[in-house]
Amino acid sequence: MQTQKILIVEDEAVTRSTLQSLFEAEGYQVYCAENGDEMHQLLTDEAINLVIMDINLPGKNGLMLARELREKKNIGLIFLTGRDNDVDRILGLEIGADDYLVKPFNPRELTIRARNILARSIETAKTESTESISEYKFNKWVLDCDSRSLVSPSQDSIRLPKSEFRALKLLLDNPGKILTRDQLIKEMTGRELKENDRTVDVTIRRLRKHFEDVPDTPEIISTIHGEGYRFSGQLD
Repeated sequence: MQTQKILIVEDEAVTRSTLQSLFEAEGYQVYCAENGDEMHQLLTDEAINLVIMDINLPGKNGLMLARELREKKNIGLIFLTGRDNDVDRILGLEIGADDYLVKPFNPRELTIRARNILARSIETAKTESTESISEYKFNKWVLDCDSRSLVSPSQDSIRLPKSEFRALKLLLDNPGKILTRDQLIKEMTGRELKENDRTVDVTIRRLRKHFEDVPDTPEIISTIHGEGYRFSGQLD
């Protein structure tokens, strides 16, 4: 198997060096960037499999860079930052990060989480290469899996963040079935649901907003109180 490549985006030299040594010891090929310009250059030059990024960066911060990253690539992304608050955590996951860890961090935990994300990425790539469903049609809407876009009845296209795309696809794959928050967050992020974690609810609320903005769209996602959510639309 080809050596997997990790890109560290961190402006603090000691942390950057520590992370590079940590992942090189695990057998990965590691690249480092101090800012967004260097990150984009390395992403152009190298087939990076996972980005580990701080939020507090010079110039564009990590949240802005993550948005740019998600517009172009669908690779693993972990935020590793000192910003320990629910707003940044939820926003980071909503943008499409696969995980969010707070400094100071446990090196063993970080490497395990990185390994799990890389393993899921490989399995997802295998599945997508053989997946026959490239789009879902429902209630005059279309979910285009190739572009990760939601197309409205008037043909307006909305490129979904990874978390929204994964949540909606799971609901569409299980029409009429109640999906718990645990099931949804595992599909969205690969992690377990934590106490007081509102990531799933925020994601569902943003998905619903897309539908609610279009007149005459019936209820697509139903809340089953105390249990979870269910796709209640009509698949074509």
